[in-house]
Amino acid sequence: MQQCSFEQINRIHLNLAFNIAKKIAFTRKKSFARFIIRLSIAATAVSVMSMIITLAFVNGFQQTVANKVFSFWGHIRVQKFEPNKSLVAEETPILKSKKIEAIIQKQLGVYQIQTFATKSAIIEKNKEIEGVLLKGVEKGYDSMQLKPFLKEGRWLQFNDSSYSKELLISAQLASQLKIKLNDTIHIYFISSVDGSKNYRKMAVCGIFKTGIEEYDKLFILGDQQLIRRMNNWAPDETGGYEVFVSDYHQMDSISAKLADQLPAEWMSKTIREVYPNIFDWLNIQDVNRNVIFTVMSIVAIINLITCLLILILERTRMVGILKALGATDWLIQKIFLYHATVISLAGIGIGFVVGVGCCLIQQYTGIITLDESAYYVSAAPIYLIWWQIFAVCAGTLLVCYLALIIPTWLIKRIQPTKAIQFR
Repeated sequence: MQQCSFEQINRIHLNLAFNIAKKIAFTRKKSFARFIIRLSIAATAVSVMSMIITLAFVNGFQQTVANKVFSFWGHIRVQKFEPNKSLVAEETPILKSKKIEAIIQKQLGVYQIQTFATKSAIIEKNKEIEGVLLKGVEKGYDSMQLKPFLKEGRWLQFNDSSYSKELLISAQLASQLKIKLNDTIHIYFISSVDGSKNYRKMAVCGIFKTGIEEYDKLFILGDQQLIRRMNNWAPDETGGYEVFVSDYHQMDSISAKLADQLPAEWMSKTIREVYPNIFDWLNIQDVNRNVIFTVMSIVAIINLITCLLILILERTRMVGILKALGATDWLIQKIFLYHATVISLAGIGIGFVVGVGCCLIQQYTGIITLDESAYYVSAAPIYLIWWQIFAVCAGTLLVCYLALIIPTWLIKRIQPTKAIQFR
């Protein structure tokens, strides 16, 4: 008689365990266990769906809000070093420097630099006044970063001989002061040196809305030449440089390198350091995501363990008969592990389809709206990172499978003689 090798015996055991598990899993016989199986599939599906939706929402919030901040100010600001001065205030002028620009541009990951300057001002319309900070930009400024926020009108038009007499104001200020597109407003500047007051008549050529209150209630946009004239700056003086990088995750390391290479009187700060409250709020979303992941994973594991225990108890007689026929404990354990894996895969598959489906519906319809003043966005943003979604599904399957090994040890305690008599 031909003897079977160890690999052949192992293959026979695997096939036997798989076939028995398949027969149990797809039986149409009504039982309490069948209800529990469906409940476990539903619980696993809800857990996976919740994790996918949470991941997509957190990624969406972080990317959308961060991009709004970066579009307005870049990723890094390079300006004169003033340690005791607020970063959201008028800058001390610095001379444009080809040497400094070369240092910035040679940093790996930097793709654009632009000059800027700010000046405190008061705008007046119909005897209503409001304090603002005028952000001055130059003719060559890349307006593509800010045009998505333009709700009415157009971008600034610059003059070659003088400064542009146009301004962009936020929708919040326009509503507050009852300003309409193409209106003429007065803008007042007070000198910090002698207290003298100057004013200019300016035309509102555009109205923007970023959705970030820190910007919309404070900033207006205009020509940097106007700030130079009000401050008596030289033509080659500016407030600082905005630096844009390809990957915002690298901005801290790039800023640190710039700080080491720039002259002592210069400084480099990331926008995260300028507006820490916004980024602290975004970081809290990571905590919320981790809490939901933990809770949903625990729910899925507990449900599957409970389901498997009920399956084992319901099939106690089958376990006893298999043992009486010579089946090993591990062979019987594999039968139930295969069965539980089928349940896990079904739940994960349903959760994946429903979760991704809900995300796509929100992405293309924006059906879930939010208070923009509180959340910086008018509709819940979605950003699907597919490798993260597949990692959630694979991780859920692995964790559940490892957790399901525990209840199968109950099989070792089942005695064939008692199990066969079990009702």
